Amino acid sequence: MTDQETDTQIDKSFPEFNFAEGELLLINKPYKWTSFDVVGKIRNSLKPLKLKVGHAGTLDPLATGLLLLCTGKLTKQIDTFQAEEKEYTGTMILGATTPSFDLETAIEEEFPLDGVTDERIYEATKAFTGDIQQYPPAHSAVKVNGERLYVKARRGEETELRLRFVSVPEFEITRIALPEIDFRIVCSKGTYIRSLVSDFGKSLQNGAYLSKLTRTRSGSFLLENAYEVSDFVAYLRNKKEQEAFTNSDNNIDAKTPQ
Repeated sequence: MTDQETDTQIDKSFPEFNFAEGELLLINKPYKWTSFDVVGKIRNSLKPLKLKVGHAGTLDPLATGLLLLCTGKLTKQIDTFQAEEKEYTGTMILGATTPSFDLETAIEEEFPLDGVTDERIYEATKAFTGDIQQYPPAHSAVKVNGERLYVKARRGEETELRLRFVSVPEFEITRIALPEIDFRIVCSKGTYIRSLVSDFGKSLQNGAYLSKLTRTRSGSFLLENAYEVSDFVAYLRNKKEQEAFTNSDNNIDAKTPQ
């Protein structure tokens, strides 16, 4: 395939954007990238345009999936998009706990799985459906006295956590292959899936931590319609090159005697 054919394919995949007026971009956040890594990558790729770019709902570095990005004037509506209901799919590991409630930290305690039945697992979801209360993880981006909790946690400091009220309209177990349990969850803004998983393990007189999480929906926007970061950056680079080539042709035409 020639470079020209590749460029044509990239162009056909994307509509015309007006980044200054404001665009809502659906991006599939890669594993181990922070949400701000994605924002920075897209912002840098838009240069020399000097635009505001922000995201509407943080995803943990170890999570993947739908991240909504707003550009230009649309950044004023970030709070509106951020308040929308979210949907996730994920996997928890039963029988062990970690300080961060996920794979960021090593296992600190293990529990036997004797007596943990499929029936008990399905039944336990009922206590986590509807309006519930939870504490944020100690390893989280929540600020206390102007400092992120994860910074305090990494220094070994203990901080008094504030109880949060969140809503979980749907919590569905989709696969049980102990110690793994797959699930799908629909929840309100501010819900910590890591905390829910930890509390779920405790409800079974056991322990659990999150091993995989993907955001599949935010409001009415779906992951299946999201762009890969690499594809979007390639599109922007290709667009710049085309515009530079066109401008160069125009300059040559202007200098050519008639």
